[in-house]
Amino acid sequence: MKSSLPSWVCRGLFALWACLVASPLVAELPKLKLTHVWPKLGFKRPLWMEEAPDGTGRIFLLEQQGRIVILPKDRTATEATEFLNLVARKPYVQDEEGLLGMAFHPRFKENGKFYVFYSQQDPLRSVLSEFTVLKNNPDKADPASERILLQFLRPFWNHDGGCILFGPDGKLYVSHGDGGKRDDPLDNGQNPSSLLGTILRIDVDTRTGALAYGIPKDNPFVGRADARGEVWARGLRNVWRMSFDRKTGALWAGDVGQDKWEEIDLIVRGGNYGWRAREGFHPWLKTTFASTEPYLDPVIEYPHLPTLAAESQFKNHGHGLSVTGGYVYRGKKHPSLQGVYIYGDYKQGTVWGLRHDGKALTEYGELIAPNPIRLVASFAEDGDGEVYLLGFEGKIFALEPAK
Repeated sequence: MKSSLPSWVCRGLFALWACLVASPLVAELPKLKLTHVWPKLGFKRPLWMEEAPDGTGRIFLLEQQGRIVILPKDRTATEATEFLNLVARKPYVQDEEGLLGMAFHPRFKENGKFYVFYSQQDPLRSVLSEFTVLKNNPDKADPASERILLQFLRPFWNHDGGCILFGPDGKLYVSHGDGGKRDDPLDNGQNPSSLLGTILRIDVDTRTGALAYGIPKDNPFVGRADARGEVWARGLRNVWRMSFDRKTGALWAGDVGQDKWEEIDLIVRGGNYGWRAREGFHPWLKTTFASTEPYLDPVIEYPHLPTLAAESQFKNHGHGLSVTGGYVYRGKKHPSLQGVYIYGDYKQGTVWGLRHDGKALTEYGELIAPNPIRLVASFAEDGDGEVYLLGFEGKIFALEPAK
């Protein structure tokens, strides 16, 4: 049926529709506040917090200088239990080094195995190791049980990544930065034969050849002579925290930018996220490696300066200087947050949220306004799916509805 509206009205309505389709809604997502939990405890550079998958409800906290502690179930307590201490190995020398990641084996209840990622010197390297708990004390790790799985030789001190977690498939996913310095001078992010600038996927329960771990046969680059079979995704500058959506299994990551753009990515098998050829959605530097797969766009980006907002399709996002990846909320305390991916900025202190329908971004917005005193070191998720924020100054915060 032919429209009775004037053509100029139709054109205007079409333009409005096209604009709405092309630009995701800036949402009025629920406002949150931070509540200090375990207020009588202080921590040194807390970087990770995780509940053991053994039904005990024990929550473990990692400190950058080399300690892992078990938090008391009484949140008014004044002491935590030390679980593992690697401080004497001096993993923390420069700012982005240290004890950076931990993950419990999916069958931790049966085998007592867990994994840590830490930095070492002479030679400069990152270490991924397996430990087990003491047989006569489940609250203590056995330092003598260490089995080194993988060591990354690093050309520079920074961009160490270090987030490790088990996926729904039972495989261990490991993030490592591009090796450091500016502009990825060795072009590691686009080099298919490098382990740097990547997310790896390995099997800790098997072995491939002389390796201390197995390379899953369905990894995307298995069988390519010019590539490392451990690589799951590449073209990443320095992923600072990644997580699996416990409902959908999607892998989310915050990739720290260099000069202009921070980004949030959905990590997929064989994905190339463009660094150093791109930063966010924007061209950056020429790479010496030709990619056989297209560069994948971020889910969202935000600029370092408000003046750059006009160059982005997310003009109302807000700015920051260093992204911290978080979690898709799947808890029960905050129904209005259900399905929202929560992330923040380390430097600015802002916490944002976004919704993604599995194909596209549908809305985004600010959850907690900037607080320049608080540095967002990491987010955390407990066994019930409730989300926490770790402040770099040594405090743990629960995310609560703002009243």
